[in-house]
Amino acid sequence: MLIEIPYAPRKHQAEVHKNRERFNVLVCHRRWGKTVACINELIKGAGQGKPDGRYAYIAPFYKQAKTVAWDYLKHYTNPIPSRVFNESELRVDFLGQRIRLFGGDNPDALRGIYLDGVILDEYAEMDPRVWSEIIRPALSDRKGWAIFIGTPKGKNAFYDIYQHALKSDGWMGAMYKASETGIVEADELADARAVMTEDEYAQEYECSFDAAIRGAYYAPQMALATEQGRIGSVPYQSEFPVDTWWDLGIDDSTAVWFVQFAGKEIHLVDYYENNGEALAHYIGEIEKRVRANGCRMGDLILPHDARQRELSTGLTRQETLEKLGCKTVIAPNQSVIDGINAARQIMGRCWWDEKCDRGIEALRQYRKDYDEINKAFRQRPLHDWSSHAADAFRYGAITKIAPRNKTQPKNLSPKIAIV
Repeated sequence: MLIEIPYAPRKHQAEVHKNRERFNVLVCHRRWGKTVACINELIKGAGQGKPDGRYAYIAPFYKQAKTVAWDYLKHYTNPIPSRVFNESELRVDFLGQRIRLFGGDNPDALRGIYLDGVILDEYAEMDPRVWSEIIRPALSDRKGWAIFIGTPKGKNAFYDIYQHALKSDGWMGAMYKASETGIVEADELADARAVMTEDEYAQEYECSFDAAIRGAYYAPQMALATEQGRIGSVPYQSEFPVDTWWDLGIDDSTAVWFVQFAGKEIHLVDYYENNGEALAHYIGEIEKRVRANGCRMGDLILPHDARQRELSTGLTRQETLEKLGCKTVIAPNQSVIDGINAARQIMGRCWWDEKCDRGIEALRQYRKDYDEINKAFRQRPLHDWSSHAADAFRYGAITKIAPRNKTQPKNLSPKIAIV
């Protein structure tokens, strides 16, 4: 059966369709047409693939997948006979094949499925574990293919996998800069450059991984740490206790930094994150790592909401941890912005071990929320996968380092009473 899809690929899109390997990483400037190309690659793969094929398009957020890709998927599959759209699941079925949209913010919805092909759009904004823990295993049974596509957001997991693609068999890596493709006209590029910062333009149109992430709170501090070699091998030292800085999740992840104070230096020697586990699990993980390195446990720095009582036990999480033999300290209840400023103050003294790679990546990615309607940053952080590590770091900073209260009254001379 020959079915004509209303899609005429541009030159560079056609190159991707023709030369695709099993794994592909495409670094594309804005307005390259990546979503349209990728939706049509999914349709092409389904039309030429195995029976009962399963294909997925994944955006960083489910709402984003619906906004960006759902209308395209319906438009380009509309000519296919007997296609069925499922609006509630963002799914289209046709000829025994299925294409479905997902969000990286709900990775559990992806567990337990198999995939013949997948698009990971704007991978730079996703939790890297979506690929390594969920999508890559889902491709194994049927040897499915994958395309990572997006615009750079600093040297993060997208950068790492692009570098991997450039030197690995079975992988294709390609970069498409606006100055080279000719897709966006020169006068439009000139106008964009006039109203954007150099970093913004370099990132969005010239695919620069070196440009600072727009709105990132700790971009200068983390870039300086990289430049000064303060990210690498930072081993445990047995003479110092190991404090742990926590962000406690219920539905979200719980994040834990392992921290030692070595003179004026702050050594972040380890990092652990998980979800769906009881507090005893985290204490067991901490004790295992601390004892294995010949150290002793120090303070547990907890967020202020650790004082809230749980209905199931009647205890606060602080009380539960203390019953497990831990020495806890509650972080001051300061504003998020004050905590971010405290974290910035200490970063010049911090050294990170490479075992903290997920936490380090989170600090690089932690950024302001962006209002797409008003085209402006909100005065609050974006809540995504990077928030947990960043919050735990912030709680530690405001507890151990930052001045507790800058507005304390000055000492007054004693009053003299006349009798």
